[in-house]
Amino acid sequence: MRIGVLLYLFFLYSSSRASDEAKGDKVVVDCNTLRLGQYICPDPSINQIDPDTQQYRGCTKGKIVPSEGEAEVQCIAADGIICNETNNSTFSKKLPCKWTNGYSLEIALLLSVFLGMFGLDRFYLGYPGIGLAKLCTLGFMFLGQLLDIILIAAQVVGPADGSAFVIPYYGAGVTVIRSDNETYLLPQADWHNIT
Repeated sequence: MRIGVLLYLFFLYSSSRASDEAKGDKVVVDCNTLRLGQYICPDPSINQIDPDTQQYRGCTKGKIVPSEGEAEVQCIAADGIICNETNNSTFSKKLPCKWTNGYSLEIALLLSVFLGMFGLDRFYLGYPGIGLAKLCTLGFMFLGQLLDIILIAAQVVGPADGSAFVIPYYGAGVTVIRSDNETYLLPQADWHNIT
């Protein structure tokens, strides 16, 4: 009797090992805890980039800085990893994106260069007061036009609603790094040496 039970248990154990080998020893994990290199975001088999804005589809407006939004994209885990949320290798993850509202950097810059003395660049970006002042003063005697060309090209001046410019994927995008009172600064050796 005992030998029969032992043989039965051995048979169950060997059959479960065979089924694990048939699955290829896949590991079931919480995919939100995967490290960089264990997944690809976004999943390249799904078209998740909006061709008009060059950002993730469904990019929402940021709460503090409107242009710094989030989008939920589909990701794929590396081979041999199964997500316990979906029971397959795909999962969703929130990634940062630039919220855009349709204002093109190229159009704003062309308007600033060719029609900036009439304030059309500022009207386009949503600043009608400055646009009217530039219209009445011929671009502040062309000095305001030159200044606006520099400010728009450097992306210091953007759309009035706080959105980011629509820029081609390999375009001249500028990322602003912000600091405030919560930003940690690494102390430097020469900070207190006054000569």
